[in-house]
Amino acid sequence: MTDAFKIGIAGLGTVGTGVIKILTQNADIIAARAGRPIEIKAVSARSNNKDRGVDLSGFDWVDDAGDLAGRDDLDCVVELIGGSEGLAADLVRESLKGKKHVVTANKALVAHHGFELAKLAEGNGVSLNYEAAVAGGIPAIKAMREGLAANKFTAVYGILNGTCNYILTEMRETGRDFGDVLKDAQAAGYAEADPTFDVEGIDAAHKLCILSSIAFGVKPDFDALTVNGISHIDATDIAFATELGYRIKLLGVAQEIDGKILQVVEPCVVPIGSPLGSIEDVYNGVYIEGNFVETPLLTGRGAGEGPTASSVVADIIDLARGISLPTFGIPAEQLKELKPLDAGECDGSYYLRLNVLDKSGVLAEVSAILRDHNISVESMMQRGRDPEQPVPIVLTTHETRHADMIRAVEIIGALDFCVEKPCLMVIRDL
Repeated sequence: MTDAFKIGIAGLGTVGTGVIKILTQNADIIAARAGRPIEIKAVSARSNNKDRGVDLSGFDWVDDAGDLAGRDDLDCVVELIGGSEGLAADLVRESLKGKKHVVTANKALVAHHGFELAKLAEGNGVSLNYEAAVAGGIPAIKAMREGLAANKFTAVYGILNGTCNYILTEMRETGRDFGDVLKDAQAAGYAEADPTFDVEGIDAAHKLCILSSIAFGVKPDFDALTVNGISHIDATDIAFATELGYRIKLLGVAQEIDGKILQVVEPCVVPIGSPLGSIEDVYNGVYIEGNFVETPLLTGRGAGEGPTASSVVADIIDLARGISLPTFGIPAEQLKELKPLDAGECDGSYYLRLNVLDKSGVLAEVSAILRDHNISVESMMQRGRDPEQPVPIVLTTHETRHADMIRAVEIIGALDFCVEKPCLMVIRDL
């Protein structure tokens, strides 16, 4: 029998224990598909006393995860610690320098240090695999690096954060505001105690940064992304969007336009009947546009023990088979510097909600400002008449220049009858 492919696992949280479960329960199937057994030799985590629901007695326990990089009996180190710096980054660097393959689910690490790590991997004749870093159990990375490798990619976009999608779905179905639903998401385990990375769009931005690098052959450049979260969306927006025939979704969008790359994560308004508009709860969806293929929407759970661990193990199986690919689909030295496209250079249609004092002349002044900035209104809705209370006004526009829209909204938001910051979202017919 061919020698076993030997791995060490750093990090025994939800995903790490899931990897052990899969490799244990499906050992025979995996060995047959990989062409050789996959053997866990060593594991490491912060505590050796915690009951994780899996038997660790057959593995070497390593107190310092960094020591895995120096072991001679490992073919691959599986990094499931997380974080873009510190122990996780050091372990991955040292493992690659030591000519060990690395499998990781660490989206932040790849987004911030992917080019450096790709050069290390390729320079040492090993692989850095990270399928689980993007969209959980959806094989988006494999689709782009392998199944669709013959195509010139024109765009990649989708719902990349299950927590935000769950919150927006619950807000629509219950009529409650963001803060209340967030508390429920935390209680259900869908959101962290500190939900900033999810609800402010950072998690989705890490994933989009990685997808963009593969799609367009550019060095990952997280700082080039425009990132906005969903914390400013309230129940009023959800209700108005529904009445207009739309859903609100946090989308990551990367497009190549005239040699420049647009990368933006933001809440958008999409048609209810569209494929992305129908994705609910904690599910993710990824579209990949190629010039010779119309890729169907790839959907599935974007997080959780089973889906994420399944992707980690798929990467390990590839390595056990001897499959080694450039980290971002082409050799690292061929990756280009990213030329960012400012969203202000783009055209689009918009949803705009204003909370204003209910007095005469308001609509006329708003209309005049929009007219002066070459913005044509497609529809307008207003609810309530109460001179003592602010009322919402919702407008949708025809296609207009993003920079013009931003400037007009800044002027409107500064007027004395506008009692809170306007809510502006792009309408994307995806």
